[in-house]
Amino acid sequence: MNILGVSCHYHDAAAALLRDGVIVAAAEEERFTRIKHDQSFPIHAIRYCLESQGLRIQDVDYIGFYEKPLLKFERVLCQHLESFPRSYRTFVSSLPSWLNEKIRLRRTLRKALGYRGSVLFLEHHMAHAASAFLVSPFERAAILTVDGVGEWTTASYGIGEGTRIHLRKDIRFPHSLGLLYSTITAYLGFSVNNSEYKVMGLSAYGNRDRATNPFYARLRDVVQVREDGSLRLDMSYFCYHYAERMPSQKLCDLLGGPAAPPDSVMTPRLQDIAAAVQLLTEDVLCRMLCHLHRETGCDNLVMAGGVALNSVFNGKILRLTPFRRVWIQPNASDAGTSIGAAAYIYHTLLGRPRHWTLSSPYLGPSFSSAEIGAFLDQNGVRYQRLRSDEEIVETTARLVAEDHVVGWMQGRMEWGPRALGARSILANPLNPRMRDILNEKVKHRERFRPFAPVVCAEDADTYFECDSPLPAPCDFMLMVYPIRPAHRDRLPAVRHVDDSGRLQTIRRENNPLYYDTIRAFGRRTGVPMLVNTSFNIRGEPIVCTPLDAYRCMMGTGIDYLIMGDYCIRREDNPQHIWDSETYAKD
Repeated sequence: MNILGVSCHYHDAAAALLRDGVIVAAAEEERFTRIKHDQSFPIHAIRYCLESQGLRIQDVDYIGFYEKPLLKFERVLCQHLESFPRSYRTFVSSLPSWLNEKIRLRRTLRKALGYRGSVLFLEHHMAHAASAFLVSPFERAAILTVDGVGEWTTASYGIGEGTRIHLRKDIRFPHSLGLLYSTITAYLGFSVNNSEYKVMGLSAYGNRDRATNPFYARLRDVVQVREDGSLRLDMSYFCYHYAERMPSQKLCDLLGGPAAPPDSVMTPRLQDIAAAVQLLTEDVLCRMLCHLHRETGCDNLVMAGGVALNSVFNGKILRLTPFRRVWIQPNASDAGTSIGAAAYIYHTLLGRPRHWTLSSPYLGPSFSSAEIGAFLDQNGVRYQRLRSDEEIVETTARLVAEDHVVGWMQGRMEWGPRALGARSILANPLNPRMRDILNEKVKHRERFRPFAPVVCAEDADTYFECDSPLPAPCDFMLMVYPIRPAHRDRLPAVRHVDDSGRLQTIRRENNPLYYDTIRAFGRRTGVPMLVNTSFNIRGEPIVCTPLDAYRCMMGTGIDYLIMGDYCIRREDNPQHIWDSETYAKD
């Protein structure tokens, strides 16, 4: 049984392939097209999924789509009619994409793939719920989904039991916690559906005291929050329901000035606004989860939707709510619904039993040593061949310990927005200058953003005030915890301004090479931990292919690239190659 899950036409298009109840391949379209958050039909991701298993499109039994386009179009029509004539310009500009592609998925599948089989459409938040529960380790769990908006729903809760999912209640557009957060993201000069995590990082610099942060009180006047966590926005402060901007003039006045332009200096006022929206988000989510626990009586929790990527809050869930166990899949936002669509068809609609858990995020393309070597040789790249896994491990650990920045491309690409040891940049967490080096010479990004530590799972409690037992989402870099006071001064490169770290934990069974490299670095330095940041530069997707990795290294301050069993030093190669149009295909 082969089932293909697809999400596209909004942001983060992706495809996932389920074979007999196991997700065997999944990838986002952006990794192939090199267009950040590419929303187009994921033809490249689909082809990868099929080719990775030696399948043709005719071998696919069902295709599941992550939302119901007609229901979503109904909501779009309603919101524009209610706001007419203010919404006229926005509606007219959006209409062609709806008529030509968004409500014509079957035609696209026939035209692009030659597929004439069964296509099933799920409601968006059901796809989110399925992506969280049906591939989780729990037989029974409470479910919470929170995002910007699906068709009409912006948040929902329910319970999963076996192969069944029952969503009991929801919050409906335009009232949305996710869109509130995105509105403040836009106000701060960041891009929506791309930079909400920047607001989360910036919030640590602001006033985190609810009693003294003036913007917290002002935002509370904008949002009516009930005891169960349901909310209602005063829509006079927002424009997203009728315009191509999000904050209204009234909200700008409330927050003390116009929206910040892109790349603004983050003043104390803007930092306090970021802190206020983060605090308010945490308050609402806490109420939602406490109510959900009362309603379900279940100690297991799964979450999905873009808001489930708020790792600052995720690290507080088990401390602030009655839940005892939490699970979030590595790609909790819209791209991850492709997994949910496929799993829902197989388990819930077809009634097939669950026998697999998504424990490893490595579901993307990989490249053999022969393929990597051919790319390097065809392009005249100078390299050193490493003779064994042990030499790869020891060479990488030595280079990082010597304060070199290392690009690391090994095995199958990660699923989700976080680099998790397949397409990572590795660096020394003990070097007090490393954070600035990475920000200025490699990532070309804002100085306020933190870098993540990666640590072996059994060492996490030594360095972090984390939950015990360690929640599985830590493996996917989805939890932020305080660094223990005894180690804060030793870890300047991964210590955020509030003494926290968004840690990734690694288990040897999931990635032996990565795990052993951390251990080898620990033997050299006494601290078994690395800086792990995504292998890309600002504005680009994480690298996928040898060409992507090589070009990224040559266009940045990365010193070495460990790609498969090849070690490439940037200084050994001519600078003109990285931006050449004459690359051989890899």
